[in-house]
Amino acid sequence: MSRLSGKVAIITGGASGIGRGTVELFVKEGASVVAADLQDDKGARLVEDFGGKVSYVRCDVANEADVKAMIAFAIEKFGRLDCLFNNAGIPGFGGPIADTPVEEFDSVVAVGLRGVFLGIKHAAPIMCQQKSGSIISTASVAGIRIGFGPHVYSAAKAAVVQLTKSTARELGESNVRVNCICPGGIATPIFGKMFGLATQVADQTVEPMKMALAMMQPIPRAGTPADIAQAALWLASDESTFVTGHELVVDGGITLGRKWSESQANRQNMMAVLGINDNK
Repeated sequence: MSRLSGKVAIITGGASGIGRGTVELFVKEGASVVAADLQDDKGARLVEDFGGKVSYVRCDVANEADVKAMIAFAIEKFGRLDCLFNNAGIPGFGGPIADTPVEEFDSVVAVGLRGVFLGIKHAAPIMCQQKSGSIISTASVAGIRIGFGPHVYSAAKAAVVQLTKSTARELGESNVRVNCICPGGIATPIFGKMFGLATQVADQTVEPMKMALAMMQPIPRAGTPADIAQAALWLASDESTFVTGHELVVDGGITLGRKWSESQANRQNMMAVLGINDNK
């Protein structure tokens, strides 16, 4: 039996990257999906690809009226809401803090934190009334470790982790679960956008990023949207009904530090510098 059979899910940032991968998996597992995004052309392709199983709504997650309308659309069409995946996000400026424009700070926080807040705020009353529901947000390893993302992006993602835990404590009393996923190096256009590339050009960076990311963590391959989609599927399904307030790290081991082989090579180099002969 499909793991999301009969469930209704909203996925923000659903037209590309992790969002698109999650839409595909949720539909395969039996969910009715509302994909929300600002990329209308890609949203139209989603509807075309999946027919009546996916609806598309244009939504700026930083705009409260848009978020309310998105959730109202799902309720009017399907009569309930079982899962909200707050996935929309932007990387923002990647340079020094002294060079970071205030406008970049505002836009990253607006999408990456305010958008999550608004999603939780307006999904909570519906799910609490149902006495069931799963709210999932995309955080990042940059929100729990230093050195994995730009300054403001990292701060916003850390705030998402804390907002997840705080609201999980409140909403759990109504049997509503709130969790977040902390992806590591996932090969999506967000890396190209982090370096200021336009969307069309950033899309072309995915394959080169796969090769670069494969060398950065113990598991020797880049993460894919499907890896995060599988994590979201588990959190949305009834298999995780005793899990709330959790940040689920899906990162190929990148937060464990440098690869074992690299650390061993460095150890040998250090011993050589110190004149120590290791005959073991």
